[in-house]
Amino acid sequence: MKKSIRIGAGLGFYGDAWEPVLASIERGGVHYIASDHLAELTLAILQKDLQRDPALGYARDVVPMLMRLWPAMKQRKVRFVCNAGGLNPAGAAAAVQAAFAAKGWQARVAVVTGDEVLQQVSGLAPAHMFSGAPFDTVRERMVFANAYLGARPIVSALQQGADIVITGRVADAALFLGPLVHEFNWNLGDAGDTATPADLNRLAQGLAVGHLLECSGQGSGGNFGSAQAWKAIPDLAHIGYPMAEVGEDGDAVIMKAPGTGGRINFDTVRQQLLYEVHNPHAYVSPDVVLDLSTVRLEDLGQDRVRMTGATGQPRTGQLKVVGGYRDGFKAEVTWGFSWPDAYDKALAAVEMVKTQLADKGVPHEALFVEFPGLNSAHGALAPLPDAQALAELNEVWVRMVLRTRDKKAADGFGRLFPWMGLSGPAYTCGFHGLHNTSELLGIWPALIDRNLVEPNTRVELLQT
Repeated sequence: MKKSIRIGAGLGFYGDAWEPVLASIERGGVHYIASDHLAELTLAILQKDLQRDPALGYARDVVPMLMRLWPAMKQRKVRFVCNAGGLNPAGAAAAVQAAFAAKGWQARVAVVTGDEVLQQVSGLAPAHMFSGAPFDTVRERMVFANAYLGARPIVSALQQGADIVITGRVADAALFLGPLVHEFNWNLGDAGDTATPADLNRLAQGLAVGHLLECSGQGSGGNFGSAQAWKAIPDLAHIGYPMAEVGEDGDAVIMKAPGTGGRINFDTVRQQLLYEVHNPHAYVSPDVVLDLSTVRLEDLGQDRVRMTGATGQPRTGQLKVVGGYRDGFKAEVTWGFSWPDAYDKALAAVEMVKTQLADKGVPHEALFVEFPGLNSAHGALAPLPDAQALAELNEVWVRMVLRTRDKKAADGFGRLFPWMGLSGPAYTCGFHGLHNTSELLGIWPALIDRNLVEPNTRVELLQT
């Protein structure tokens, strides 16, 4: 009898809902949950936490999430893999251990480190991955740099008996590939030296499974379609996150827990298959290069879609790095005007603010202006209504964002507005965000030789 395991999606980003994960554990028969807490920009958010408190720097939702899930996980022997460690995996593990100890719970927690590469990047000075900009333009402002690790340390943690694996920056789909490699003893190879074409195709299938599950509810009908198509997705309020039943040959059936909302069908799955893919013929990961063009989807009905046919090529000799650098400050204010002439009043108020900025010589690199409800979703692609329709609008809101290298300039931006409540265009609806300066962190993607990273990867098994 062919062996298979069932793996379920956890979070798709920091702050996502975990009640659907509980449904997968209690009703979905899963053996593993893989939870992705780190969007591309999340490390920038965590860096600000780390600056305030060196014990932070991780996705703090992992603690209440595991407190909610662990009783059901323990009862059903479900194991949990996540990248919630962010910039501080050890801190995340310590927080989980403390919370479990307070309840008298015991679990084996593994911590994966080694993705932090700021020192290596500073020495190598890699150019910006997309623009080619020189590293020297940000060198003195860099505050973090982390490489995307692959499945190998996750496999090691599971082999050591971890119930919970907490990593830092690991490629999203590798969170799912790790349990599959562990359970089926798939060969990860060494840059293809020992991995056969059959090995690579199995890894490609596993990576494709991870890609379909890594975005939580988006893989089961959330965020789906347009032009009324989204209305056909049932009960999004109780959406079930996608799960995959995967055989040792890599063939998989995508499904969700019984009695949950959402939809698993050919269209919802293929939407997720193409999400964030630049080149479907070469979807590069730390473990294998996936060719999505060979994937076959078969709608089995009843919220089940079979996925087969993924093919793989050997992994590259480099890993992607996401770096962050200090990039100035921003301050933003939103305010509105009511009928009559709401749009014209908003335009006049914008010009008044621009005049003040010029009169006072406020240093700034950019001033962003948008009108929520009119063009904030699609920007220049959203044509404004004609003049008559604009004149009849009941209310118009305007959002202005100042970007500057000078914190004092950002702090003072809000003071340019309140006086207009009595001395500006009539019928101001109110101001929001008069005092909300925040530091900006720019993102520096780059490539680094994997041999400078992987030897420093460590897996530590802790007992709670």
